[in-house]
Amino acid sequence: MPLGSFTESFGAAVSSLNTSHLTDEVIRRSKRMILDTLGVGLLGTSTPVFNTVLQCSQRQQALEDSKVWGRPGLSLPPQYAAFVNGVAVHSMDFDDTWHPATHPSGAVLPAVLALAETLPVKPSGLELLLAFNVGIEVQGRLLRFSKEAHNIPKRFHPPAVVGVMGSVAATAKLLGLSAAQSIAALAIACSSAGAPMANAATQTKPLHMGNAARGGLEATQLALLSLEGNTQILDLESGFGAFYPDYVPHPLAEVTPTSHYRWVLEDQNIAQKRFPAHLGMHWVADAAIEARAKFLDKCPNADLSQIKKITLRVPTSRYVDCPLPVSEHQARHSFQFNCCTALLDGEVTVESFSKSQMNRSALKEMLLKVQLENPQDNHSSFEKMYCEIAVETTQGEMFTARCNTFYGHWRKPLSHEDLVRKFRANASTVLRAEVVEGIIYTVDHLDTNQDCSMLWSYMHFNNTFE
Repeated sequence: MPLGSFTESFGAAVSSLNTSHLTDEVIRRSKRMILDTLGVGLLGTSTPVFNTVLQCSQRQQALEDSKVWGRPGLSLPPQYAAFVNGVAVHSMDFDDTWHPATHPSGAVLPAVLALAETLPVKPSGLELLLAFNVGIEVQGRLLRFSKEAHNIPKRFHPPAVVGVMGSVAATAKLLGLSAAQSIAALAIACSSAGAPMANAATQTKPLHMGNAARGGLEATQLALLSLEGNTQILDLESGFGAFYPDYVPHPLAEVTPTSHYRWVLEDQNIAQKRFPAHLGMHWVADAAIEARAKFLDKCPNADLSQIKKITLRVPTSRYVDCPLPVSEHQARHSFQFNCCTALLDGEVTVESFSKSQMNRSALKEMLLKVQLENPQDNHSSFEKMYCEIAVETTQGEMFTARCNTFYGHWRKPLSHEDLVRKFRANASTVLRAEVVEGIIYTVDHLDTNQDCSMLWSYMHFNNTFE
């Protein structure tokens, strides 16, 4: 093992971090992430892509099994449970988003819960939080080694790159791997990393999250069986650097049992979405809702068909410029669709992406009136972007609005009440009310719970399948 390498510092940190390093703010934020991820995952078990990968994964058998969320009596080998539950989390693009851009929780939580369920001694809630945060931390650090990663991605889908590294770090922590074993696990996982952005806005995109969860867990299991990889995997341009042309790694701080550790999550909060679509759509929706309110305030009885032209000023990003979406996945990645839905309905919801809502004649007619502009000062970055909308009527009136920070962004996070309300709405599509409340209570008390096995037991219930 090369002394002083960047990879060595990561392996040492994964192995050395313990529950005493967790701060109150990290615990608070990560519990919000866990609750939100469980909710969108439960909602995602109703999607066609989840049912497809579940059908495929049921062909696998193993001595150890972990529960499939929302499917009573159905278990899979832990890596496949991590896979299908990870797909569920991202199946509607409703999961959390970070800066630099990735969806951090969906690759980590399904892997951690699937593994924890198989352990002979169940982890405490604090140990679960530690493993989860180690996985989040590794993703945050790796993303900061590239300036390109700070922008909306163009080549690789970030969860498929850093997500698998977060999954392997989290599961290595939960299994108590040594520093050398953690380095091996990181190297093995790196060979499962990477997926092209070309599959965004398709049913394949959620598989990126499931593959990341599964790949990280499998890498940890292989490292535990003494499989080896390149011990400089995070140092080399031909290693993890292959994913970012401007990759410049830095070592993690040395960790001792009594030292203070500064987590990325303390400095960079998480965005949690109000409706299931690409993060950029939330700027568009908030701006469109404001423009709609101005329009109806001046013309209370006006017909929205009187709108002649809609101009959207957004960043340049090809995969979310979809003028006439024909599938729900394209709609979730369409500036135009989310703008027109917000103008027509005054909101964007889960139901907005149903066939009946997408096929409305009024919506299709309005989509033809949208024009996109890409101002040079509107950067392709979730930290810097904005959305401006100008709505022109047939009478020549103009209504404008601008959103710099939508509600739910890390600069303007959801209140605790709204986050819990979102969880209840999502989870109640699958679970009974008392089970929903049980999950809320369990997550809220994770840091004091000595046995968190009730958490995955709750996730196994379902009104329909019981």
